[in-house]
Amino acid sequence: MSTQLFPEPFSAARFIKEIGRGKDGARDLSRADAALLYQAMLERRVSDLELGAILLSMRIKGESVDEIAGFMDAADASFTQLQAPPGDAMPVLIPTYNGARKMANLTPLLAMLLSREGVPVLVHGVLTDPGRVTTAEIFAALGWPLSATAADAERILAGGTPAFIAIDDLAPQIAGLLALRRILGVRSSTHTLVKILQPFAGPALRLSSYTHPEYLIMLGAYFSTAAPVGRGDAFLMRGTEGETVANARRAQQIDWFHEGQRTTLVEKQGVVDTAPDMPPERDAETTARWIERVLEGAHPVPVAIATQVARCAAIARGKSPDLGEPVSVS
Repeated sequence: MSTQLFPEPFSAARFIKEIGRGKDGARDLSRADAALLYQAMLERRVSDLELGAILLSMRIKGESVDEIAGFMDAADASFTQLQAPPGDAMPVLIPTYNGARKMANLTPLLAMLLSREGVPVLVHGVLTDPGRVTTAEIFAALGWPLSATAADAERILAGGTPAFIAIDDLAPQIAGLLALRRILGVRSSTHTLVKILQPFAGPALRLSSYTHPEYLIMLGAYFSTAAPVGRGDAFLMRGTEGETVANARRAQQIDWFHEGQRTTLVEKQGVVDTAPDMPPERDAETTARWIERVLEGAHPVPVAIATQVARCAAIARGKSPDLGEPVSVS
């Protein structure tokens, strides 16, 4: 007769006491405590009542650099990391957890253009999102394969084309916490983590984005002072509707983080192109057909995306991303 094994319960009361006192009264957790708590959350050893309290408390308080670092320490240990294909370029990671609301989602175009430069590209994200057009849906409309397993993703990367893997298949425990948005109705710390996830055993270039200005400060500090050494570089930019593809109409500030040093590659600017060639609609089928025409040379690549590709490809090969434009170091 078999005995059902249950995970050992984890009491989160002492953590909730620190973070649950409201925006002004709450205190930050240490990196070690944050890792301990998030590991228990990933393993679902925290009761539903406590889990809801933790997620909403962090939503109200906001994450500190140490808390995000501790959460990421636990997240990294929760799944098997991928192996990059051999070659002279480290992989580029493109998180895609927002999709299109008003503008066409051009994340697949960015992925394929980078792949054509000989750079391994791993796209990870959600398959669907009500009311939005996801990158996975556009991949499917283009006839590009979606990876069912980590091994599938490694095989596709080795073949020289972009690999897409759903977070459910890449990191199931993380996906479980991400999915709680459908119950709570608000985003949580896990939505920040997946956008800075580095799932390779070796170094990679992370393309990361933020929406709210306070996350520029917090994530900038994370990449400068708390990100694990030897995991590669990062680009941090304001998202194009949350996606990490450059906005074809308005230049975002782009910061590059390399070995703890922060360089601003692009200063925030106004409109860069009042009438860029863009898909006429944002649905997956229209976007896919337009991307095909761009890849065939029938439409020009938006300048901002072409510049992003060139910078990413240079950094992936260990070269300077300076394309002749002024940069500033903070």
